[in-house]
Amino acid sequence: MAPELEFPGWDWEDPDTLAGALDGFSEGLARCDSLKAVDGPWPRTREQLAALGVTGIEFAAFRTEHPSGLGTDLAPLHTGDETTEPGRIYRVDGGSLFTQLDIGDPLPFDDGSVDWVYAEHLIEHVPLPVAIRWLAEARRILAPGGLLRVTTPDLAGYVEGYRAQEVRGGFFARHRRRLRMMRVGPPMPERRAFMLNQIFYFYGHRWIYDLDELRHAVSEAGFAPGALRECAFREGSRQDVADLDTTFRNDETIYVEVNA
Repeated sequence: MAPELEFPGWDWEDPDTLAGALDGFSEGLARCDSLKAVDGPWPRTREQLAALGVTGIEFAAFRTEHPSGLGTDLAPLHTGDETTEPGRIYRVDGGSLFTQLDIGDPLPFDDGSVDWVYAEHLIEHVPLPVAIRWLAEARRILAPGGLLRVTTPDLAGYVEGYRAQEVRGGFFARHRRRLRMMRVGPPMPERRAFMLNQIFYFYGHRWIYDLDELRHAVSEAGFAPGALRECAFREGSRQDVADLDTTFRNDETIYVEVNA
């Protein structure tokens, strides 16, 4: 008997149907047992954030695993009775801190107010100009020498997978096998053109990066030219930040860091 699928409505051939399945998945991730609004004024300054125990911000995270992180996402968290609102910070299930932020807007923190910024599979979901503005805002709120770590699907891996003859241990085969083992829908089609197309047209992606495109984006955002460096999964200049990398889709991901 085939294992029960995590997403029974998943249809690899239909981007619109897949978008609906992903919305349902996100809705489940955004549910929590308790939300408690943090009292006091909005913490703009480094000192105010430190008073909450916050040294850095993880974007696109309902629940950050960093002990001194502030998680944030465009979508709200919710219980059965309460939903988060922008402009407030909440403690989630008695643990991590969360606030709603739109990365298309200026970040509501002072210059140099945090030591690190982390975003996993975020910038591919917005147009390039929005990503560059967010990167510039991340640079602004980082203290001198502070760390930005970004992960995103790697276009080079997909192009190389397309150009290579598909073999048992090739990138496309490994990627399909990983998702199948995680019960993410039915098996992916094995067509090379499908494998390349889905990285552009599924998941709400708006711009796909390789290392050179990431260098361009961070340079346009005001980081020092040539300062971007490629890293490996859960390896980097700050282990506590690199440890935020998740295993899901790490086979297709490029990991980069740059310092303010």
